[in-house]
Amino acid sequence: MTIPASHADLLDTTALAHVATIGPDGSPQNNPVWFGWDGTHVLFSQTTGRQKYKNLQTSPKVALSIVDSANPYRYLEIRGTVAEIVDDVDNAFINSMAQKYMGEPVYPWHQPGDHRVIVKVLPSKTTQMG
Repeated sequence: MTIPASHADLLDTTALAHVATIGPDGSPQNNPVWFGWDGTHVLFSQTTGRQKYKNLQTSPKVALSIVDSANPYRYLEIRGTVAEIVDDVDNAFINSMAQKYMGEPVYPWHQPGDHRVIVKVLPSKTTQMG
């Protein structure tokens, strides 16, 4: 799946991605996250104790939207499947997100005992506006 050139710039911004998953009772669960883009996958961090991580264990389907901060009527929606969940060794990914979003080299809210993973979403469909 190719991201439309008209909206690919949103993947390089510091906008938040609103990520929706399917909960254990079948209802949607949605919240904003920091994200990265590796040219193939949308990546975001989770701790293994969070509901979103638990939801992905049951259903790997994801929908996310990124709204252009300069134009709230311009957005990119990506639907896809979690291709892989990998350990965030030494918190390298979340630290890179802290640098991107906060200008901080280390994620400041890490808690002892947190087990961070990187969720890699493979896009299968996009919609866009604006």
